[in-house]
Amino acid sequence: MKVQKSFNQSDSGTLYVVPTPIGNLEDITFRALKTLKEVSVIAAEDTRNTRKLLTHFEISTPLVSYHEHNKEGREKQLLGRLENGDSIAVVSDAGMPAISDPGYELVQAAVKHDFPVVVLPGANAALCALVGSGLPATEFLFYGFLPRKKKDRLEELERLKGQQATLLFYESPYRLKEMLKSLQESFGDRQATVARELTKRFEEYVRGTIQELIVWADQQELKGEFCVIVEGNDQPHSVEDELWWSNISIIEHVDHYISEGYSSKGAIKQVAMDRKIPKREVYQKYHIEQ
Repeated sequence: MKVQKSFNQSDSGTLYVVPTPIGNLEDITFRALKTLKEVSVIAAEDTRNTRKLLTHFEISTPLVSYHEHNKEGREKQLLGRLENGDSIAVVSDAGMPAISDPGYELVQAAVKHDFPVVVLPGANAALCALVGSGLPATEFLFYGFLPRKKKDRLEELERLKGQQATLLFYESPYRLKEMLKSLQESFGDRQATVARELTKRFEEYVRGTIQELIVWADQQELKGEFCVIVEGNDQPHSVEDELWWSNISIIEHVDHYISEGYSSKGAIKQVAMDRKIPKREVYQKYHIEQ
């Protein structure tokens, strides 16, 4: 067990996780600006985008890139600086780092090495969209981006369709139409909301059934990043439904999902979830013992 006293004196530097505006620059906090000015270096998803933000607020702190393609090598450098007493801010292009953006691995590494991690509150597109959707916000599940391939996407939606919580997704304008069609194929015609260009001049919420959103999307020139909020399942499976597999073997259970179009890997994953057992146990039974 580890206990972090965030603001106690430390010989090492502190890693600050700093949210940045998702569109409207006025949404940045005083504390975020103060932190970005005071740290030794800012690790940014795209230094060009972050430089524009810093220039707007007259901040001259040095920048280094930290993104999907260089995170492993850069992580060692940043940990070395923390060990030497430098404090670091990690930012993404917009919103909260580590939420469908780079940052998680750096936070994980800092925690592992006992460096303090301080997270600042701030902008997040998914939560804005949830509250503005009018759908229940008492219980929700954030998913982020669904898989690009239709088969993989439908497998994930099959896993999620019994959730009673409101579901939160991100999607690009290039895949929104196909994503909405997959939602309808898996979930039926639930209530949903599409939110785009949040906090910007052309902010828009489109509320209706999934079918209505499909019709709307077909008539639009889709631009901007999208949040898709979908109501939860108000008729969840009964215990008996969930345990339909109780009288069949693991091998038969996997074969059932494969017959429904799952890949072998996807079927094994779903069986492990159904039975609440490790995937390696299902893999062993299906691929090695039979």
